Amino acid sequence: MKKIITTTIITALFCGAAFAQKTEVKNVVDAEQAFNKTVAKKGIKEGFLSVLDDEGIVFRPKPVNAKDFYTNIDKQPGNLSWEPKFARISANGDLAFSAGPYVYQNGAADTDKVYGHYVSVWRKTPSDTKLKLLIDLGIQHPEPEQAELVDFKEPDLSKVAPPSTDPFASKKLILYTDKTVNQSLPLSTLATYKEFLSPEGHFYFPGFEPIVGRDKVLQFINNEAISVIAETTSVGRADSKDLAYSYGKAQIKKGTITSDYNYVRIWEYSGDKWNILLEVFSAIEK
Repeated sequence: MKKIITTTIITALFCGAAFAQKTEVKNVVDAEQAFNKTVAKKGIKEGFLSVLDDEGIVFRPKPVNAKDFYTNIDKQPGNLSWEPKFARISANGDLAFSAGPYVYQNGAADTDKVYGHYVSVWRKTPSDTKLKLLIDLGIQHPEPEQAELVDFKEPDLSKVAPPSTDPFASKKLILYTDKTVNQSLPLSTLATYKEFLSPEGHFYFPGFEPIVGRDKVLQFINNEAISVIAETTSVGRADSKDLAYSYGKAQIKKGTITSDYNYVRIWEYSGDKWNILLEVFSAIEK
């Protein structure tokens, strides 16, 4: 009996340790930093191929399979480096994202540097032993004027949604919510973001450094006279039902100019509703 009890305790401790390891936001930060080192060592093409999920996508300009894209391109010149500054991971560790500044340099002079921000969505399937890169998207903007604050938070277990008996519920709810946002945007872009953007939400728009905080995002949208029409392409959600993503295409009118964009949204469950924690728009070149 003593042996059985001891074995049970050891097993429980091991499982607890494994779960704790899965739910540390450090896991996605470490994955992003290791990815950065691989790109520095092997180059952009081989670096991406080393971490991509089989269903991973990049926007060129439409979403295409990332493995197919990087397999079929030539070796990419220049040096690309980045640093995660904003990251979350789901309670069960199967979905995560990170975002932060990047620098691309294809030349020796400082004037050859291109600055911007990236957003990466990572996932781990039951057949994987580590996170794989599912979505990669970024924007360009002028050289940042000040250092960015670090925002890494562990998953809040109190906000994990209750389990569902519907095996398709994980996608259906996020799909419905994303489409609701897109149906509301043409009626009032400001009112939609006021309702669905998290108070600490991040907004990434080409040509501008990230805008952080709902009040600042609303002010930016108002000042820039931005109106949005968007259409959902696909969504996904963590099995723990606390973190999700969606992506699609959008037309944005900024002042008198209308342009086409891809968008990616990161969703978090607040305990009673889903809020947009991060949204990034990437311009589609014509």
